[in-house]
Amino acid sequence: MQGDNYKVVIIGGGITGLATAYYLQKSAKESGKSLDVKLIEATHRLGGKVHTVKRDGYVIERGPDSFLARKRSAYRLAEEVGMKKELVTSTSGKSFVLARERLHPMPGGSIMGIPTEIAPFITTALFSPGGKLRAAADFLLPRSAPVSDQSLGGFFRRRLGNEVVENLIEPLLSGIYAGDIDQLSLMSTFPQFYQVEQKHRSLILGMKKAAPAAPKKEQHKEEKQGAFLTFKSGLESFIHAIESKLESGSVYKGLRTESVTKLSKGYKISMNGGVEIIADSVVLAVPHHAAASILNETKIMDEFKEMPSTSVATVALAFPEKAIVKDIDGSGFVVSRNSDYTITACTWTHKKWPHSAPKGKVLLRCYVGRANDETIVDLSDDAIIASVLEDLRKTMDITMEPEFSVVSRWKDSMPQYTVGHKKRVSSTQEQLSAKMPGVFFAGSSYDGLGMPDCIDQGEEAVDKVLEFLQYREKQAAF
Repeated sequence: MQGDNYKVVIIGGGITGLATAYYLQKSAKESGKSLDVKLIEATHRLGGKVHTVKRDGYVIERGPDSFLARKRSAYRLAEEVGMKKELVTSTSGKSFVLARERLHPMPGGSIMGIPTEIAPFITTALFSPGGKLRAAADFLLPRSAPVSDQSLGGFFRRRLGNEVVENLIEPLLSGIYAGDIDQLSLMSTFPQFYQVEQKHRSLILGMKKAAPAAPKKEQHKEEKQGAFLTFKSGLESFIHAIESKLESGSVYKGLRTESVTKLSKGYKISMNGGVEIIADSVVLAVPHHAAASILNETKIMDEFKEMPSTSVATVALAFPEKAIVKDIDGSGFVVSRNSDYTITACTWTHKKWPHSAPKGKVLLRCYVGRANDETIVDLSDDAIIASVLEDLRKTMDITMEPEFSVVSRWKDSMPQYTVGHKKRVSSTQEQLSAKMPGVFFAGSSYDGLGMPDCIDQGEEAVDKVLEFLQYREKQAAF
C-alpha cells in the first residue's frame, strides 16, 4: 500500500462505523501507508442510538446508558481518545423482578437467571414450590442432543421449566434483546450456556463451577461497584471524542447511500443528490435492512430482508425526592411477561448512576415495547407517559407529576437474532466475499448489540480491509 493511495469508504456513523474509521486511520498513520478513509452518515449527527440529553443538571440517555466493563474494547477505545478520566462505574444496588404484583429481589448467585447458589433459589417467593421442583430436574436431565442451533426459550424451558423461564430468564434476556426468546437463537446470543450444558450435563452445576469465587469479607467495599461503565458527561461525549480524533474532512454527514456498484476496479458509492465516490474497499456499518437496500441489485443480502427488528421506547421521568414517598432500596427491576404491565423494566437511574441527577432529585428510566407487543411505541408522548406512571404507581408511592419527561422512540432498532442467524451471517459473508471482494458488513445486526460488541466488529472490519488491500497490492505486483 506504499505506492497507491487506496480509498476506503465506511457507510454508517454509529459506534461501529466510528470505531472502524478511527482504527483504520490509526493503522495507516502507524504503518506509514497511504490510505484515504471516508465516513458517510445519512443523518446530521454521529452516534446512531447513542444520544444524550443534558437538562437542568440531569444527564439523560435516550438510547443505551452504559456498557459491560468486562468487555474491554470500549474501555480501550475510551483510553485512546482521551476519555478514561470521564469513566464511572455503576453502583451495585439490589435488582428486582416484578411478578404477581410484587417486587421480588433477584435471587442471589443467579447468572442471567440461572441459579448457582441453592439457598437463595429455595427461599425466594418468585417461584412456586412446583416451579422450584421442576427447575431442580436440571440436576437429573441428560445433556441435550448436539444441534447447530435452537431457540433460547426451548433450551432453558427444557433445563429449568416454564416458571423460571417466564419469571426470571425471559425478563432478563428480553431486557437485552427486546425479543421473543422462543424465536431468538441460542448460538447467536448465549452459546456459552449450550457449551456449559454439553460439558457438565447440568446447567446449574456447570454455571456454579464457572462462577467467580465469592469475594472475601475485606473486599466488601469493592462490592458496591457494578458491572457497567459509562461517562460522567454522557455516552454521546464518547462519540464526540472519537469524531474529534478523525482526520479533518474525512466525515460526511447528511449523505444517504443509495447503492454500491462493482466496477472493473473498485466500487462506486452512489448517494442522494447525485453524489458519487469511488472506493477500493467498502464497510457497511449500517442496520441489516439498510445494507440489504444498498446492495439490492446484487441480491446478496436478501436473506436479511426478512430479519425482524423490534421497536422500543425509553421514558425518562425527573422528580424532586419528596415526590417519592415509598422508595425502594435498589437500582431497578425487570417485569415478568406474565404481569399486566406496559413497562418491561425500570431503572432508578439516580441510584445506579449518581452523576445523572442533581442532589435532591430522582431520575427514573422506563422501557416499553417488546417483540409482538410494540403498539405502545406509536402512541403519543402523553399517552406513553400516562401508561408508564400508572405502572410505576403500582410499585411506588409517587405523589407528584414529573418535573419533565423525555420520551425516545427507536423504531425497528433492535435486530432479532432468530434461530439460524449465525449460519445466515456466515453464508452472506461468503457470498459477499465471492461476488464483491473488498466489501464487508459489521454492526449490531450481526454479532452483538452492545457497544463493545460493535467496536469489536469495527476492529475486525479493519483487519479484513487491510488484508484485502494487501492482497490487491500483491496481485498488482504480478
